[in-house]
Amino acid sequence: MSDAGIAADYVVIGAGAAAMAFTDTLLTETDATFVMVDRRSRPGGHWNDAYPFVRLHSAATFYGVNSAPLGCGRIDQVGWNSGHLELSSGAAICGYFDDVMRHRFLASGRVTFLPNHEYEPGGFAASRLTGTRTILHARRRVVDGSHADTRLPSTHPPSFPVAPSVRLVTPDALPGITRPATDFVIIGGGKTAIDCVLWLLEQDLPPERIFWIRPRDSWFYNRKRMQPQSDVAAETIEQYVIDMESARDAKNIDDLFRRLETKNALLRIDPEVTPTMFHCATVTEAELSQLRRVRNVIRKGRVTAIEPDRVMLEHGDIPTCRETVHIHCAASGVPVRPSEPVFQDGRIVLQFIQHCWPTFSAAAIAFLEARRSDDAARNRLAVPVRMADRPIDWLRGELASRENEALWFAEPDLAEWRAAARLDGFTRLFLAVEKSPDPALRDLLNRLEAASGPGIARIRTLLEAAGGAGHM
Repeated sequence: MSDAGIAADYVVIGAGAAAMAFTDTLLTETDATFVMVDRRSRPGGHWNDAYPFVRLHSAATFYGVNSAPLGCGRIDQVGWNSGHLELSSGAAICGYFDDVMRHRFLASGRVTFLPNHEYEPGGFAASRLTGTRTILHARRRVVDGSHADTRLPSTHPPSFPVAPSVRLVTPDALPGITRPATDFVIIGGGKTAIDCVLWLLEQDLPPERIFWIRPRDSWFYNRKRMQPQSDVAAETIEQYVIDMESARDAKNIDDLFRRLETKNALLRIDPEVTPTMFHCATVTEAELSQLRRVRNVIRKGRVTAIEPDRVMLEHGDIPTCRETVHIHCAASGVPVRPSEPVFQDGRIVLQFIQHCWPTFSAAAIAFLEARRSDDAARNRLAVPVRMADRPIDWLRGELASRENEALWFAEPDLAEWRAAARLDGFTRLFLAVEKSPDPALRDLLNRLEAASGPGIARIRTLLEAAGGAGHM
């Protein structure tokens, strides 16, 4: 064990996206020092474990850290994201965070990075290479950047038994397959499964050779309505209008989702199946058309085992063969964990305080740490937003986010920071539109102002009627 140890104002557990965004903002707002501990060999968190064809599901322009742009702000001209802001690849994101660590954090002289270390109870950093344990002294706080606990197929094996002869791969192994397969079985219905289906179709695999085990279907955001750029401002602002007007007029929760779908604000793959999942993922309408090409969809519950000649499910089984490739996409992604106060005695727990936006949330938490003098004031402005899992979490997220935003608008310094923050492209877009002479944009803003109060009130009523959880 190292006797000297390392002292810093903040000990940050993890060097993933949220931890990086938090540290970046505090570097700007304060003269604090940091030690960051991560079990991986470089920053970027779960992006280091992701499959090679992974991409952001949202525009790169408002992801990463506040001080450094990610991507070039280009509009994709080819592919199923054509016409929308570019989506950074996993490799680009890892390179981006590595550059931020080297050229901003370490170059500042105020950040010490301990890669390949586990953070242990009692404030120790244990090297995964040598076993050496170093005591870490946090003069102000320990910052827990691991609350999201992202889980990927490459790091979390399937929960069901698999016969030794079965060809089971994780998504990261897909591009390396050299032995032809008779068909492919996708296991899972979330973002990873969608990416795998789209990748296989991009390789010109006939859709009839894809079998998709989808125990749950999901709602998706329409990506074209989440573009914080001036030339498509109307569609982006219209998303907010649709959300609030649909909520205001909804008879019940089911009616709310019908209204959102009718307006193309939320999308689903199969219009005949009611989604029971919502994870903040986005798709374009072109991607949706491709996903619908896969007709071999199996809805017999979750996989219980894979045998050499069949996949066993909760409510039956499907025949396969020894040359079937099974793709494990059933890791839980970002599991739902109980919320807790963000600011605690000697501790900060990074959580979403804005629906679906992890890096903005972390940066805003850092701003509050720097600019507010007590934890009661900080926590009043940083109410955690539940991690989305089921459709009803769309309502919870909208309500909590809008309530937080109402408080933020009343704080001049926080409102000014948001207006300039790269990670909050939507606020900057709204401020620009407010100055526009375009009567169509003015009409959208007027409709949003008229619908927001009644819409939020109706969401609160629907949640209360559902007991805060409901059947969704």
